[in-house]
Parts: sequence; C-alpha cells; structure tokens
Amino acid sequence: MIDRLRAELDRLGVIVPGRPLVVGYSGGADSACLLDLLRKLEVDVIAAHLHHGMRAEADEELLQCEKFCEERGIPFLSGKADVPQMARDLRVGLEEAGRWARRQFFRQVMHQVEAPWTALAHTEDDQIETVLFHIARGTGLHGLIGIPGREDGICHPMLSISREETRSYCVAHGLWFHDDPANQEIEFARVRLRHRVIPEFESVHPGFRQSLIRLSEIAAEEDAFLNGIAANSLEGIEQLPNGNLAFLTRDCEVILSRGGLTALPAVVQKRCLRLIAQYLGAEPSFDQIALIVKALGEDGSGSITFEEGEVVTEILGDTIHLRQLLVDEVFRFPLTVPGDTESDHFGWKLTAQSWDPGDFRQQPGSLEVVIDPDASAKNLHFRSLEPGDRMEPLGMEGTKLVSDLLNEAGLTLAARRRLPIICDMAGPIWVPGVRMSDRVKVTDRTKRGLKLSFGPLQDPSWS
Repeated sequence: MIDRLRAELDRLGVIVPGRPLVVGYSGGADSACLLDLLRKLEVDVIAAHLHHGMRAEADEELLQCEKFCEERGIPFLSGKADVPQMARDLRVGLEEAGRWARRQFFRQVMHQVEAPWTALAHTEDDQIETVLFHIARGTGLHGLIGIPGREDGICHPMLSISREETRSYCVAHGLWFHDDPANQEIEFARVRLRHRVIPEFESVHPGFRQSLIRLSEIAAEEDAFLNGIAANSLEGIEQLPNGNLAFLTRDCEVILSRGGLTALPAVVQKRCLRLIAQYLGAEPSFDQIALIVKALGEDGSGSITFEEGEVVTEILGDTIHLRQLLVDEVFRFPLTVPGDTESDHFGWKLTAQSWDPGDFRQQPGSLEVVIDPDASAKNLHFRSLEPGDRMEPLGMEGTKLVSDLLNEAGLTLAARRRLPIICDMAGPIWVPGVRMSDRVKVTDRTKRGLKLSFGPLQDPSWS
C-alpha cells in the first residue's frame, strides 16, 4: 500500500520541497491511514479537521483527532462550521453543504500555512460511488472520470486503495479511528449506492469494481484527447477583441468566429463551448450547450445565460461572444507621478516618468503618450468612465463624448468598464489605447514632458 501511495504522489507531483502538505483528517479510517502512511514516507504534513456542527459526539471526536496527531508529532489545525444552517442558506443538501464547507476550510488552512496542496483520503470505493452517482444524475464523458487525481489545490492520492484496505491497515497498526454514523444513513444518495446498488452490480458481474475503474481511466484519456482537439480548434477561430487593449478582458470574455465554430464537428463545437464556459467560471448543462449549437446553425441572434456561474453567451451576427456578467465598479485613485500605479484587480499598470518633450511622436490609439504637465489642471488621477465625459481629441476639432470615442475604437463593454480614464481637475486628458486631449499636447513652448505608459501588469518585458 505504501508503495502505491508513493507512486501516486510522484505521479501527481504534489510534494513540494520546503512546503507542507495539508491532509484533510476526519478521524475516519481512510484519513487516519493516509496520515500514518505519509508520516512513514517522511512527508511534511499538517492535519486539518473540520467540525461540521451536526453531532454532539463530534466535540469528543475532535479531541481524539487532536490527540492522535499530537502522539505522532503531526501539526493539527481545526475549524468549525454550522453545516445544517449552511444547507438551509444555500438551499442544498447536507452532503453538498458539507463539501462546500470543507473546501472553504481547506483553502483557509492552505493560505495560513502556505501549502500548495490539500490531500484528501478518498479511496477506490469513493471513486466508484462518484462515477455511479454521475451516471444516475446524467453525465457526459467528463463525469465518467469521477474524482480527479488533482484539481484546484486538492489532490486524491488514495484512489487506487480500497476502503477495506484502509480499515484493515488501521486495525493491524492499532490506529484509532471512528465510524461516521452518516455512512449508514440510507437517506443519503451515496449510502444507498454503497449498500444497495453496488452489491447488485457485483452480483451481476464479480469484476464490476475493476470494470468501472477501467471505464473511468478510459474516459479520462479520451476526455483529455477531446479537450486537446477543442483547444487547438479554438486557436484558429478565436477573435481577440479590443485591439492592443486585449489584455484588459482576457479573463472575462471570449469571442469566436461563428462560421469557424459551426464548421467544426458538433462534438468539437460542444467541447469548445464547454471549455470556454468553464474558463469563465460557469458549468453549463448538456441542454444549454445543445441549445447554443442548434442556434448557431440557424440565422439570427440570441443569448443564453448559464444557470451556474454568471456567464452569458451571445450570438451576434458573425460572432459568438461568451462573457462574464460583470458588475459596474466605480473607481477613482490618484496617479503616482513619477512612478508606477498598479491594479492587481484588473491586471494593468500605469507608469508616469519625466521625458524629453521633443523625443516622442504621438500616435492615436497608442498605449504611450507624452503630455505637457504644465498645461494640465494638476492633480492627475485615474477613474472609471462617467456619464457626460468629454474631451477634445488631439488632431480633431471640437469636443467629443468619451463614450463615443470608446465606441469608435470598438471596445467591448467589459473593456470600457475596466479601462482607466486619466484625468486632471478639468476632466479627461488621456484614454489609453484610444485618444489623448489636445489641451495637454506638447508644443514648441513645452519646457518638460511627462510620459504616460499603460500595459498589462504581468508582462515582464513592458515598462
């Protein structure tokens, strides 16, 4: 068993030198076994135990778990959640509320101890139950994978080990563990699968367990293959919006060529749409994806909002636009002069530095400008677009609404919401990537220049 665990840890790549591995420790046989095996493998572990606020005996179990870890020199962290109340608030079942509470708790612990991964002791039995549950609820190929080996900071290194093996290990090595009464409560779906459905399948075919595990492995291979095909297909049909300001919305919107997408096989179309939706934070249903594919093949336009996740799909003429439903965020901050002003939230950086006013050629739509700071109305700052904002664009006669300039530049709604407008006390003087104001232009009378640069925060080559 220890060799299988070591091999799986190596395959998953979750042991990071100098960083601890958090282990979800419930006090059950599975997690007790995992903790003890990791200790024998000399892995730096921290046990994380969440009290679910559901049973009176959970208080004593928490103390027993702490004692178990203390006797073995394993750091122990605990938390408490009111899962029944969470279930009522979220309008979900106790099982789902418990999973959500545990995930939140593990994320907090990982952040606290600077751990890259939390290991959970789900076994081969849990994998089988998960796949069957997905089948019963309705699933595609991805659902047949069951529990992933690693995903979103959570890893499952015990999926090749059975529940019977972990229990036998604990008994043989005298490890304390407790049995959760919920594992016998037949009203829970997983318990019914465990005690009623799986035994029936085993009576039909004694090799059922391994057959289902093999199905899960095949599904994982084919799912990854189809994802690769879809990803390669997207490279040829994705349209980058917002020109040189594309970096503003890479995380919140994707635009595809309608003709390019419909030219793909239907199965690849669906996979492309699902990958993008998941990237944007939604989990679309089979029916929603099928509806979009059907609409793509018809004339006209329309939109669909995914039920899980604030993401909308809009079919507009020759394009299909998937975007997050963003809330308008009003912002206003002083500009650092000279120096850098960074937005971690939106992922951009503004740099202001002294510059030779004669050593620069202004270009409309540029991400760099040189202004005459003495011609400005002082107090440089940046803010979100405000209704009625006007500016006299360099090289044009008269003033124009800034909103019209943004429209003419072809910026998407998301880009307009995120783009900082550089202002002085008299109003806008530069809309990065669009236009600057004529009143702060460099002239023959300019004595000093101020260079303003705008770009992506994460680009190390930009300054």
